[in-house]
Amino acid sequence: MTAKLSKELSDALHSLGDDRLEVVDPLNNRVYYLVEATTLAQLEQSSTHNAIAQGIADMEAGRGKPAAEADADLREKLGFPPRDA
Repeated sequence: MTAKLSKELSDALHSLGDDRLEVVDPLNNRVYYLVEATTLAQLEQSSTHNAIAQGIADMEAGRGKPAAEADADLREKLGFPPRDA
């Protein structure tokens, strides 16, 4: 779903230039920020890159376990039968 900005929100957004716009949902007082789609995409890409880099660092430092062992542990914890060898 894509919602259209009201004139008030559009004017507020454009008056800020490149800054983000804080908005509050009056139903629950939750705070949201409006940012341009390209900014969000860059943040998501950076977050993904950082998560991958952390995973590689953990693997290289010996933190973690092989996928087959993790699968077996999870299957046992959830009560699933072991995979056939």
